Order: sequence, then structure tokens, then C-alpha cells
Amino acid sequence: MTIRHLKIFTTVADEGSMSLAAKRLHISQPSVSQAISDLEKYYGIRLFERLSQKIYLTKEGELMLSFSRHILDSFEQMEEAVNYAAEKTSLRIGCSVSVGTCLINDILDEAEQKMPDCEISVIVSNSSDIERAVLSNEIDLGLVEGIMKSKDLLIMPVCEDELVVVCGKNHELAKEKNVPLEMLKGQNYISREIGSAERNQIEKIFEDYGLQLNKTFCSTNTEAIKNAVIRGRGIAIFSKRVVERECAEGQIVILPLEGITVTRNINMVIHKNKYMSASIKMIKEILEGGAYNRQQVLKAAR
Repeated sequence: MTIRHLKIFTTVADEGSMSLAAKRLHISQPSVSQAISDLEKYYGIRLFERLSQKIYLTKEGELMLSFSRHILDSFEQMEEAVNYAAEKTSLRIGCSVSVGTCLINDILDEAEQKMPDCEISVIVSNSSDIERAVLSNEIDLGLVEGIMKSKDLLIMPVCEDELVVVCGKNHELAKEKNVPLEMLKGQNYISREIGSAERNQIEKIFEDYGLQLNKTFCSTNTEAIKNAVIRGRGIAIFSKRVVERECAEGQIVILPLEGITVTRNINMVIHKNKYMSASIKMIKEILEGGAYNRQQVLKAAR
């Protein structure tokens, strides 16, 4: 069993086809079939079920795939470490919408100063998408808020963030000094997509309380939700950081919910089997030592 076997197996799993895997790897289809057969004989298991000219991973195949991805990643990281002095490094970062809006550019500014030869790429999506991308090794690390479900993640808190319920300046609740949850019943609600940490966390409180909202508007786009709130379409949930400018300008009002404060950690997450490359360690140091550090952020917020 070699790295070549694992690379072929992982490509077949990703492509869902031996012929497509052969094309992607620029080798013959019999070579792909032979590599899969070698692995199945070596471990005494079936990796794929072949049904109606399609192939599907077996449970044993799924287990092997999770290890195979990280073995291949470790191999690539080893080559990167060995050739570090001669080649540029790369780092793939995924972050939630809140982090992508408020923090990531400050982090990148510092990272680019300290790692000028590192090619950094960033994707911004909701927290559940970032979690999946870390687990499948599509990105090297994630910067997300809220609760991560997988036991295969290492989670390192960076700072705390507050969730708030907001409305437009002309909304009927905008001038209220105290807003019990009952006052929100029946309000038009502008929501984030399923998988958003904001939606999952504060909506759970609404559900536990039995609060019924009129969901009239749903979007994956933060600016679209802000604009809808400003135009009086309804209430919405945001990270407090995300609406600071609009609140300062008087366009958006944070509702003072009675007896409720919702905070969550912003975390750096990596796979538990991930090799801690020099670039990942540097991002960790930046987060621990910069203005993103939990104690400094909380102190500044006061």
C-alpha cells in the first residue's frame, strides 16, 4: 500500500467514477481498477459497491477515506516543510460571514507582513459549510463562531462576540427602552440561511420560548439583510460587530431585549489530525497576540 494507492482511491471517491478518476490522474482505467483491487485485497474489505454501473463507498470505504485524506494532506505538508526554504507556502482559510465582514482583513494584513512568501486564500461562508470544509481538508483552518458539532475538530477560542436583535430606525420597536420577548411575537423576521451560526443560536432561544415570528425574507447575503432591516421590512439577528457602523449612523437600532444576552466564542478550528505547519502556527500566534485576543476584545468593548 502506497501513497499512490491512496491518491487513486481518494480521487475515485471524489469523482464517483473510475473512468473520471483515471482521466483526472492522467492514467489508464485498468491502472485505477488495479489500485483499488490491491487495496481491497490488502485490507480484506470492499471499498466500493458497484450498482447499475455506478459505484458507492461502503462503510469501510468511508472510514478509509477519512484517514486517506489526512494521510495525503500530511504527505503534502511534509513535502512543504522539507522544501520550505525553496518554495512558497500556501494557506487556505475559511471564515464565517461575521468574521469575514469584521475581522479577516485585519488578520490578513498582519499575516501578510509576517509571512510575505505565503500565498493565502480565503473563502467566506456560513459556519456549517466551514466546518465541513475543515473536516474534508478543503481548507487548512476555519475562523467561525458558535458551536461546532464534530469531535474531529480542535477548537481554540479567539474572542467573544455578541448577537443582537435589530430593527430599522422607523420600526415600531425602535424607540422601546425595554423589549420583552412577548413584544417580538408576530413580527416580520428577516433570517439568515440554514447553517448560519446566528440563525442556529438565537432562533433556538425563540423556539424554546415558543415565540412565533413571521418569516418573510431569507438571505445568505449580509448586506441584503441589512438593507431590508433599514427599509423597515422587519427585525433580524446580527453579530453586534457587523452592524456597528449602521448603528452609529442611526440607520439600525439594537433592541434592548429584557433579560437576554447572547454571546458566543469566535474560534479557530482545525482537524485534530492536521499537521500544524509553520503558517498555521503563525496565524494562531497572530490571533493569540493581536487585538483579536479574547481579553483585549472584551476590555475594548467595555
